[in-house]
Amino acid sequence: MTVHVDERRTTSKRMPLPRNTARRRRRARLQPVLLFMVPSALILGGFVFWPIVQSLYYSFFDWTIGADAQNWVGLGNYAELLSDDHFWNSLGVTLTFTAASVIIVMLLALAAAFALVKDSWFNRLVRSVFFFPTIVSLVSIGLVWKFLLDPSIGLVGGLFQAVGLPPVAWLQSTELALPTVIFVNIWKNVGYSMIILIAGLKGVPAERYEAGRLDGATDRQLTRYVSLPGIRPTLLFATLILTIQSFQVFDLVYVMTGGGPIFATDSIVNQLFREGFVNFRTGYASAISWVLFLLIIVISALQLRFFRYNDVD
Repeated sequence: MTVHVDERRTTSKRMPLPRNTARRRRRARLQPVLLFMVPSALILGGFVFWPIVQSLYYSFFDWTIGADAQNWVGLGNYAELLSDDHFWNSLGVTLTFTAASVIIVMLLALAAAFALVKDSWFNRLVRSVFFFPTIVSLVSIGLVWKFLLDPSIGLVGGLFQAVGLPPVAWLQSTELALPTVIFVNIWKNVGYSMIILIAGLKGVPAERYEAGRLDGATDRQLTRYVSLPGIRPTLLFATLILTIQSFQVFDLVYVMTGGGPIFATDSIVNQLFREGFVNFRTGYASAISWVLFLLIIVISALQLRFFRYNDVD
């Protein structure tokens, strides 16, 4: 009897299932999976994809909240952007903020990652100190630094006066406000990028270093030809995340300067907020958001090409 059952099992394994039966079984396996995906798909569609499509629709209208009629203007909002001095100013501020933040943060984070990659209690302590600002919200950091930099009651102004220097109006000066906001953003993000790069360095196979040392490579050559190529995907990830965050900067600017003085720190998202929620020009704000979206796509594509991973590396 046992032999007979085994023979049937062996025969059933050898014989391919009819196409309709296999299709029904695949469908039966997929149905529970699709059922569990429905809530997530509904939330994602309702709160992410639908607002995106709706903002594109609004961008072709002179859509003003509270107006009697919403007039179709086609590409009129985008044409208005080209002649809007505030938009070009906010674009310049955003590009300056992003370029300075990404370059300086990545250089500092890379140097810190190489210096602190080895596991020791001292390195773990220093990593924690660097990483601490990352867990605090930008709004809280902006408020703290705004208080510290206040020329009348701030700690920084007091230190300047203690050494005989006049207090500096860091956030009230059109020349110093943007560099000050960039400094605070760098201070917050160095630790996060450093942790990502340390994880990338630890993922480089030790055999590559051993092979390099057998060939007589110096520490500098190992860094140039082993470490840096080995963490190229990690560098790409950290740079992309930081770039997108920098392009979308709003809360730090809004809390520290509100876009001033005289629009010196007015980022694109700050202008978008002003047009959409202060002037209630939803159509124009939607056009700004789509220009920002396309700008991020282009910059990200350029970064992907620059950090393109090569098997030769």
